[in-house]
Amino acid sequence: MADASSTVLRTPDERFRDLPGYPFAPNYVTVDGLRIHFVDEGPRDGAPVLMLHGEPSWSYLYRKMIPPIAEAGFRAIAPDLVGFGRSDKPAEVRAYSYARHVAWMRGFVEAAGLDGITLVCQDWGSLIGLRVAAEMPDRFARIVVANGALPTGDGRVPLVFRAWQAWARWTPWLPVSRIVQAGSRTRLPREVREAYDAPFPGERYKAGARAFPPLVPTRPDDPAREANLRAWAVLERWEKPFLTAYGEHERITRGAERPFQRRVPGAAGQPHATLRGAGHFLQEDRGEELARVVIDFVRRTS
Repeated sequence: MADASSTVLRTPDERFRDLPGYPFAPNYVTVDGLRIHFVDEGPRDGAPVLMLHGEPSWSYLYRKMIPPIAEAGFRAIAPDLVGFGRSDKPAEVRAYSYARHVAWMRGFVEAAGLDGITLVCQDWGSLIGLRVAAEMPDRFARIVVANGALPTGDGRVPLVFRAWQAWARWTPWLPVSRIVQAGSRTRLPREVREAYDAPFPGERYKAGARAFPPLVPTRPDDPAREANLRAWAVLERWEKPFLTAYGEHERITRGAERPFQRRVPGAAGQPHATLRGAGHFLQEDRGEELARVVIDFVRRTS
């Protein structure tokens, strides 16, 4: 539940008009009093493909993947996490926690009535989505982790990431579209950069984006450690299909695919993908290719 004392902001609808490559009608559910937006394309009786974005993007990140997945006969669902996109945005950083994001997304899955889910998750979408799948495994049929991880606070944290955590929290200006551009190998046109900025008409709307970096578990005493260890215990017994798809030029989660491939039983023998020429935001760099990877994976394992 959001902090009761926190103001909740809602980005005006006109900010989302005529965004390039994003013609999708809005859909909403309410979880803990917060409105969560999602794209819902394709046949309603199709097998659901749930695509979770991360920091500091929103469902716009999946615009190249939604049409081919829907055209393949699947139900393409891409929600905006609380604090992002067209979803409600508590205005205080303290209103956000890792546990709340997991609870909000669990609530979304229940409110949307999703079962037999293929999870596609990247960046913070992985930290949240893998927890949700581990906590309600009967609703999930398979998983695709794309440039994602499930950290438990063990191991050395690069200094550059610690600097990013501090900067994101305290900088007076969080340039969302520049961050997305920095994580993409593709040169984003001005109108695409503006679309990434559309949900954030002012700095007050960016509390969710500021909150995420410090919430990544980087210490053994992190409050999320035990829950993530429990999730790993579920994944280490996960027999259902599990695939990794990482960008060739990924830097943030480089190497994180190996523990999944080694420790998750359902990952054995899968054609794990490396997307050539793709960076952190591989949906921008190789979105259509990643969609084909997902479609082939679902068809092959159904």
